[in-house]
Amino acid sequence: MIHYTGCPVCNSKEIKEQLTAKDYTVSQQPFVIWHCNNCTARFTQDVPAQEAIGAYYASDNYISHSDTKKGLINSLYHFVRNITLASKKNLVKKYASVNKGALLDIGCGTGAFLHTMKNAGWVVTGLEPDEQARSKAASMYDLNPMPSQKLFELEPASYHAITMWHVLEHVHELHAYMKQLGNLLSPSGKLFIAVPNYTSKDAEIYGEHWAAYDVPRHLYHFSPQSINNLLSQHNLKLVSLQPMWFDSFYVSMLSEKYKTGKGNFIKGFINGFTSNVKAWKDKSKCSSVIYIIGKK
Repeated sequence: MIHYTGCPVCNSKEIKEQLTAKDYTVSQQPFVIWHCNNCTARFTQDVPAQEAIGAYYASDNYISHSDTKKGLINSLYHFVRNITLASKKNLVKKYASVNKGALLDIGCGTGAFLHTMKNAGWVVTGLEPDEQARSKAASMYDLNPMPSQKLFELEPASYHAITMWHVLEHVHELHAYMKQLGNLLSPSGKLFIAVPNYTSKDAEIYGEHWAAYDVPRHLYHFSPQSINNLLSQHNLKLVSLQPMWFDSFYVSMLSEKYKTGKGNFIKGFINGFTSNVKAWKDKSKCSSVIYIIGKK
């Protein structure tokens, strides 16, 4: 168990208990989320250590590992994923300065994005901690992802693009990862980090039931301000910020299920739509945000 006495993002001692959220996916346990007054990051307090947290991913409902289509929400996830894979591919090509290059996808899950980029002519490398997900990537897409610890054995300055789609919030070794990501980027390469955004309207609506808190698997809960603070510590800079409009609907529908004990598709959809309307003029308020990052 890890108990923080300072913020894991900025190391400030100005931290306080914020709210208690429940693990609805596996254990049904409560976990306390704390807030940093300095960088505005939030973090899950008393999380399992890296060697013990695997048990909290052991669920057929954990979609990035199982690829399940069970239930309406997961079926919709797969439908939308086919659209978002294409938009992610185009985003990488736009900002990575090359049409075809070397790409590293960290936390590649069952390999759908790697497969998309490989078909687009990129040389792809995948890292994934879950053995079952790596096996699915091999059987479904003929890919060969490596265990996540191989990150620190890769060749420096060798990737035009590094992607982490909803992964950074899971990483125990936050600062070691950020340092290594900078080392692995080519001089003009770009890092793409997508994370949930607790400053969004759907997070405000659902509070402790907000599905994107996803304790204890999500160790950190980022705001745009806390991401900028983290980047500045590792000689990285924000190039662009892009919204993930579909996430608000998925998260709101799941949050509605957590809050009421049953799925209310219509109410969840309306709250997701409301969140996007609030974020229309300020994309940094979107339910999930893609941060496109370069070297300083």
